[in-house]
Amino acid sequence: MSTIRKPRIGITLGDCAGIGPEIVDLALRSNRVPKSAEYKIIGKYPDCQPGQPMRETARAAAAALEEAVTLARRGELDAIVTGPVHKARMYEVGFKFPGQTEFFAERCGIENFAMCLTGRKITVALVTAHVPLREAASALKQSEIVRVGLLLADFLASRSVNSPRIAVAGLNPHAGESGKLGREEIEIIGPAVSELQSKIENGESRIVGPVSPDTVFHRAIEGEFDAVLCMYHDQGLIPLKLHAFHEGVNVTLGLPFPRTSPDHGTAFEIAGKGIARPESMIAAINLAVELAQNCESSCSCS
Repeated sequence: MSTIRKPRIGITLGDCAGIGPEIVDLALRSNRVPKSAEYKIIGKYPDCQPGQPMRETARAAAAALEEAVTLARRGELDAIVTGPVHKARMYEVGFKFPGQTEFFAERCGIENFAMCLTGRKITVALVTAHVPLREAASALKQSEIVRVGLLLADFLASRSVNSPRIAVAGLNPHAGESGKLGREEIEIIGPAVSELQSKIENGESRIVGPVSPDTVFHRAIEGEFDAVLCMYHDQGLIPLKLHAFHEGVNVTLGLPFPRTSPDHGTAFEIAGKGIARPESMIAAINLAVELAQNCESSCSCS
């Protein structure tokens, strides 16, 4: 009789001068993560003082990411959970990526990827992510909205949401007010919604938009939508963090393995004070296990 292998979850601590080591320890001792998985701390970390980041702690964080992605690509890990890093410190030691999302995509040779965040009753995916706000509108393209929308639908399917209800947010106030407040909804977003409808909608699936950004998240929380496709970074992250600050999880869509992380930073100012909360790390671990198990059963993942 064959036995089911436990999912192997690799966990990096991020910058070890931040709250990463604390929240990982608290999460693994919380009895709130599945015992059906094996957990492995990835990386070698220097001795450091909490709240006092150094080049050495940033280098260790970068090295842990390299080790984790190598192990996952070899098939020695089924999913990766990453602790929070401090990007400015990482840049100082040669990290050349806007964020960990882009790092994993490049190391896996993936161009079709996206950032998704989920917590409690809100799930969002971002069409544009780590770009200045003034560049977000010009970066918006119909093809990109469709590409990320398809990744979002695949992610929902990986969580057993087989008939997704996705709202596509507008870019401008009131979704452009019929062109009076901007034409992106008419010229770019609307045609993308039509294309997504033709590619995704079936049975109970429903893709709607452009939806006014000032109401779409309330409607999602009320249960009308399973996810919201957002046009730029803060359009999605502000409501997600307001609604689920301590339970938010960042997910990289499109990788050959699940990668999640808590949706907060290093919090150097509270590191070592015994007040860091592990809920977001617990949620990130739980989602990584869920996705790894679903990938194992379906032989594919988003």
